[in-house]
Amino acid sequence: MDPKAINHFPDVRRVLIYRLGSLGDTAVALPALHQVAKAFPNAKRMMLTNKPVHAKAPAASAVLGDSGLVHGYLSYPVGTRNVRELLGLWWRIRRFRPEWVIYLTKYRGDRELRRDETFFRLCGVSNIAGVPRGELSTPQYLPQTGLWEREGARLLRCISHLGEAAIDDLSLWDMRLTPAETAKASDVLALLQGAPFLACGPGTKAQAKDWGEENWRALLESLSSRLPGAGLVMIGAKEDGPVSDIASAGWNGPVLNLCGALSPRETAAVLQHAKCFIGPDSGPMHLAAAYGVPCVIAFASRTRPGIWFPIGEGHRILYKELECSNCDLEVCVERQRKCLTSISVEEMLQAILAVWPTRN
Repeated sequence: MDPKAINHFPDVRRVLIYRLGSLGDTAVALPALHQVAKAFPNAKRMMLTNKPVHAKAPAASAVLGDSGLVHGYLSYPVGTRNVRELLGLWWRIRRFRPEWVIYLTKYRGDRELRRDETFFRLCGVSNIAGVPRGELSTPQYLPQTGLWEREGARLLRCISHLGEAAIDDLSLWDMRLTPAETAKASDVLALLQGAPFLACGPGTKAQAKDWGEENWRALLESLSSRLPGAGLVMIGAKEDGPVSDIASAGWNGPVLNLCGALSPRETAAVLQHAKCFIGPDSGPMHLAAAYGVPCVIAFASRTRPGIWFPIGEGHRILYKELECSNCDLEVCVERQRKCLTSISVEEMLQAILAVWPTRN
């Protein structure tokens, strides 16, 4: 089948897209959202999603903005059992009257799938696509690479009957940034006076992904002497400001700490100009990769290798597979983040120097 072939449903007027998560979860769903927009070009597309659960976890609306991939949002507290809240959600969905539900939420068990389907049927929905049953529920192992299928690719498999697509087609990762968002990026980057820059986002909301502020500081201090004249742009949530100040303290060139100063979409507009992005497994990593920026990542092996790796070529992913890998922990106490602490500053340094000249 032609990978660009799309099954169109031009007569459908209302579609509800079900996707939970925050920055990274929304970013990796971009290809699927593009496919849905192509399949239902005349529909009002609403997203059913969770309310933010963490100060560092922006809502899906902050990631998608005015892209036109979706036209509005219905949100609820994830995991709620409150009858009043559930009745309110039922009523809002009934009032929207979706003709289709596109199910893009991760597999959470067969019982949960049956519960969700029943709920949507009670909301009056007759067509539900993308339900992750059987082999659609988990990423596939790719023996040719030794990695596991990306989450974004799994989502495309779930909705393949809407049209086939290639996960590495960067046009499907386009965030459709607005002129105002790109202008904001140009304004803040003007302070670097045209200097090439490294983007660094050391923050993470999960302790199990944290490489440590002392490692980031040592790395950036060593890099500074290797990259004379280069600027450094620190990005992240407002709460990441202090760790970014510590990490960048030894940088000799110009430094911009933009933590909390930009929206996720304005951050993406800044990142597309970077020579390289460095950080842990995070949402900003996916934003940088979406615009072809090489990423060097201290990647915790809490999930199987490949599933959450950045899209595209030219990245350097430092991933140490251990006997405790694929633990899916948010907090690692017993092993004290061994998969991350075994990644040395020198390894990260050499990986960055290897990709730095490739971004013109």
